[in-house]
Amino acid sequence: MIKTVNIHKSFGSLEVLKGIDLEIKKGEIVSIVGASGAGKSTLLHIIGTLDKADKGDVMIQDINVKSLNEKQLSQFRNRHIGFVFQFHHLLPEFTALENVCIPAFISKIPRNEAVRKAKELLGFLNLTDRLDHKPSELSGGEQQRVAVARALINEPDVILADEPSGNLDSVSAVELHNLFFNLRDKFRQTFVIVTHNRELADMADRKLTIKDGVIHKQSANEKINIPKKTVS
Repeated sequence: MIKTVNIHKSFGSLEVLKGIDLEIKKGEIVSIVGASGAGKSTLLHIIGTLDKADKGDVMIQDINVKSLNEKQLSQFRNRHIGFVFQFHHLLPEFTALENVCIPAFISKIPRNEAVRKAKELLGFLNLTDRLDHKPSELSGGEQQRVAVARALINEPDVILADEPSGNLDSVSAVELHNLFFNLRDKFRQTFVIVTHNRELADMADRKLTIKDGVIHKQSANEKINIPKKTVS
């Protein structure tokens, strides 16, 4: 699903990534850990095409993203990649339902279809009674679940999460962690999660540790058994 080859990235004279080689399988949940400033978020942004490597290649479903122009890259990102950040970045003037629909509207999915899919996702995330609530009327955990629904609306192949539970209380964090695995089992998406949360990192199928700009070590849990995708 995802392959990076010899990824290098510097900011001025500071070399953050020094040759990252990585392969992630479809339906796999991979956590990335490391000290602050190790380059975790930088790597995630490069995988997600939000930033460009100084050197190296990123392939998603055998497509080298360097081969895409800016318009193609934007369309590819909208269709194939979903993002969940520490700060949910919901638009305050729109309801939960409207926020979830926005990526679908950008993809030119018909309005009725976008609304149907958004309601289905919000229902799956136990937010049916929050459809018409604006972000200021939602708890932190609810806001983050709306952000997850927004990331899923276009049925992306990959979900990239950057410190997704970093702004949540412990109960909401546990709920979000379990949600990721339920989503993988139901929709068969691939998850790459940057986190400082040891519990979430250890739940993943694999845990990658970045140190000194390279992948220092990998640890794997039990082999995953991925069911067939049940919802389109």
